[in-house]
Order: sequence, then C-alpha cells, then structure tokens
Amino acid sequence: MDNSFFQFIQEPLAQRSLVACIMIGFANGFASGLVVLRKSALQIGTLSCALLPGIAVAILIFGLLRWSILAGAVIAALLVGLGSLFVSRTSRISHDTALSIIHTTAFAAGYIILVRLGLQQKIDDWLFGSIMSLSNTDLWIAYAISALCVLLIVAFKRPLLIYLFDPGMAATLGIPTRLFSYGVFALIILVLVSSLQAVGAFLTLGLLVGPAATMRLFTDKPALLFWGGGIIGASGSLLAFLLSFPLGWHLGATIILVLGVFFLAAYLFSPKAGLLFRHRKIPSA
Repeated sequence: MDNSFFQFIQEPLAQRSLVACIMIGFANGFASGLVVLRKSALQIGTLSCALLPGIAVAILIFGLLRWSILAGAVIAALLVGLGSLFVSRTSRISHDTALSIIHTTAFAAGYIILVRLGLQQKIDDWLFGSIMSLSNTDLWIAYAISALCVLLIVAFKRPLLIYLFDPGMAATLGIPTRLFSYGVFALIILVLVSSLQAVGAFLTLGLLVGPAATMRLFTDKPALLFWGGGIIGASGSLLAFLLSFPLGWHLGATIILVLGVFFLAAYLFSPKAGLLFRHRKIPSA
C-alpha cells in the first residue's frame, strides 16, 4: 500500500467509514444466521428492493432529510414484508407470490417518484451504496440498529432456534410462533436498513446471506452460524475496505465480492463439506 492510502486512512471520513464497515459487516453476518436457518434468502432479496419506495415517499412528503429517508425505508420494508406475510396467511396466495407482487409494484412506484423528483444520482447511491457519505448521525443510527438486533437474537436464541428448526414443536412448547415469525421478519428488515448506505438495496442481500452460508459449510452447530457469520461479515468488510481504495473499486461492491470469494473458498476447501474434500473421500473403484 502506498503513502496515499495511509494519508487517506488518517482522515476522519475514512476512519468513520472503516468503523461502519466492520460494525455493519458484523451485524449483517450475525443476522445472516436467521436467513440461512429460515431458508428465506430469496424473500430477503425482494425485501431489500422494498427499501426504495419508502425512501421515495418519505422524500416526497418531508424532503431530502436523513431521518425521513431512514424512517421511510424501515416503514416501507415492514409494510411490504409483514404485509405480504399477512396476505399469505389470509388468502390462498403463497407468501413468495404475495411478496413478489407487492415488492415489484412498490419498487416501480418508488422509482417513478424519485425520477420525477430529479434524484437519479441519489438512486445509484441507494441501490449500490455510498458508505463514504455516512455522517456521525448515520453511524450512530446504524450502530444502534445493529446492537439492538444482535442483542435480541442473543437474548431469544433458544426459543428462536426451536422455532426456526421446528415451528410445530415450538407451538407445543408454548412459544408464540406467529409473534416470532413477524419478529424475525422485522429484525431482518432493520438489519437491511442499517446496511443500506454501505452496500445499497441491490447488494445488501449478499451481506445478509453470504457470511452464515459460508459458515454453514464448516459447522452444523446453529450457534456458530451467528457468531461465525458475524466474524466473517466483519473481516470481509474490513478486507474490502483495505482493497477498494488502492484498486479504485466501489466499496459496497467490493464487500460483496470479497464475501463471495470467501464462500467459494469454503465451498471448495472446507474440510467438512468442501467439494474437493468430498471427492477425496470417494473410494476408488
């Protein structure tokens, strides 16, 4: 690394972005255990795109304010996610179908509103991330959301794991499965919002699935999916930060690329479930 990088890392903006990378990477990696165990990665991918219409409506009503953007994204994702869950429970439509219809309609409406407001450049930032634009307020909001989600998962880990593995058994044990269903969705949405400015609505799915999916190739223990996913998410985000400046790459895209490389390496070389190790165990004829 040349001197320009060390000069860059001494800037308050760079240090703030580095802290945000590590913090958001850990929180998303920790929460990715929920997504992998719940087997709902594609649903979460559609939810990430639901952030945009909330941002559009919030700007339309309140103007281009940071608090309104955050609140709009949270409300929109909650309405789309929990609304689709409600529709599936009260009709013959499956959850995936309801989610697809609602989120695509909302995304189209949000995009039209933002274009009409002349915010095409901002659309790119929200879709693909712009972590360098994080203010101190943004950082503290992201920190609060991340800390809350991690603490809630840790506090309710045992009933949460029972619910994720066997909802029927959870109901017989007195665990409020419907409340947990909505609660898990709400937690995932909050984590999505916390990473919006880091990797954007389109790329946040990789940050919220990749770490635990990588860890899943190393262990069968659910608890390790959370902590291991958090470590992978944080270390991948840190490595991406160190690479993106010297290479001139987009930081959000670099985070997802690094996590993808981590997953590929685990897929190939994991001693427990790696493709190459599985072939070695096959006896020759």
